[in-house]
Amino acid sequence: MLERQTTTRRHLRIAAMADIHVSRTSQGTFHALFAQISHTADVLLICGDFTDYGLPEEARILARELTTSMNIPVIAVLGNHDYEAGKQIEIRQILADAGVTVLDGEATEIHGVGFAGVKGFAGGFGRGALGPWGEQTIKRFVQEAIDEALKLEAALARLRTTRRVALMHYSPVRATVEGEPTEIFPYLGSSRLEEPINRYRVSAVFHGHAHRGTAEGRTSTGVPVYNVAMPLMARLNPERPPYLVLELPLEDDAPETAAPAPAPLGEPVVKTA
Repeated sequence: MLERQTTTRRHLRIAAMADIHVSRTSQGTFHALFAQISHTADVLLICGDFTDYGLPEEARILARELTTSMNIPVIAVLGNHDYEAGKQIEIRQILADAGVTVLDGEATEIHGVGFAGVKGFAGGFGRGALGPWGEQTIKRFVQEAIDEALKLEAALARLRTTRRVALMHYSPVRATVEGEPTEIFPYLGSSRLEEPINRYRVSAVFHGHAHRGTAEGRTSTGVPVYNVAMPLMARLNPERPPYLVLELPLEDDAPETAAPAPAPLGEPVVKTA
């Protein structure tokens, strides 16, 4: 799947969030937030865990909130919570029917920027990554992480845009899970996801899942990685709405990596050093 929307604009303002965890009692909770995002950004990324228990009725509540509040494109990937009840295919269809582009190894283009998305998986980082050795159960676990990395690579390979953005639920780097208990680092992401990000010179990466992690990190080649889990952003900036805005330059001579937008009053923009 590869969709395109083109423009002559010079920047793309990307809003990103994750871990919304919509429940049966969430009706009306996100209307004002989504309306604000529609006026703040050109596109919204939701990096998984739309739902709390992976129930279709939770997804329908989110779909109604989006359709009544949003007038910009929404791109999303599923998270582990969205798989909990085994209804992930139905959840994806509910969101697609509401106009959300849900990626699972696919790519899409908006205003000349390419977006590639996968859920990702666990397994750990660097020398601490779990290897495919021993029991078949371990090998299947590791293969899931490998398969997600291969899906991300395939999605990025489809893009012919100068600017590429990757979104996922699990983290591709250790840096953005720092702050969580060390014992659970291997369950929060996999460095296998980092390899295609570096190879295809991605401009920025967004993920969630690590609620008590770190807001920003970088891959080994310097690609910026942003943890946009709503609980994390709410804790770090309690006076601001829990989403991040990134302004991505579109000019041909602009740097390959994204620069955060200036921070207008009230907008939650993570700054680099």
